[in-house]
Amino acid sequence: MEIPNTTLPSGVKPFWLTLVLGRNPKLTFLRLIVLVVTSLVVFKVVLAPIRVTGISMEPTYRDGQINFVNRMAYLSKPPARGDVVAIKAAEQLSVLYLKRVIGLPGETVSIRKGVVFVDGAPIQEPYLKGQKPWRIEPTKLQSDEYVVVGDNRSMDQENHTFGKVRRSDIVGRILW
Repeated sequence: MEIPNTTLPSGVKPFWLTLVLGRNPKLTFLRLIVLVVTSLVVFKVVLAPIRVTGISMEPTYRDGQINFVNRMAYLSKPPARGDVVAIKAAEQLSVLYLKRVIGLPGETVSIRKGVVFVDGAPIQEPYLKGQKPWRIEPTKLQSDEYVVVGDNRSMDQENHTFGKVRRSDIVGRILW
């Protein structure tokens, strides 16, 4: 009984090797290097992952949800009212807070009966689902200060972290 020849003719690669490396292994390796370098640059310089912890931004962002912060968003323009931004926590550099910008530099911001007033006029906040009668006295912002607050205003004011932040503390804008 003769044993069949299972070796491939010279120059022919096994199917699995072609599937993994492609027809041109050098080009595949180059693509892999470009992909790794691009990923490192994007995720170390441009985007930062952020996990929502807590309920201060509900219903817009839920506890446990993961998003990305665009660190380059404010290189050419400043944060705008309504932007959801990531802010460095002063006590821990690795912690980011997720908040919404409601007050811009040079404005006077106050909250009366849960309604935000900017320079004496109420602002529209369609993202709010409920609110308690929060109160903040009028505060004039400096040229590099913003007022930020979470969207969940149905929480008691004492249980919420918010207020003035400097522009240098804003890391970037949330992508979605």
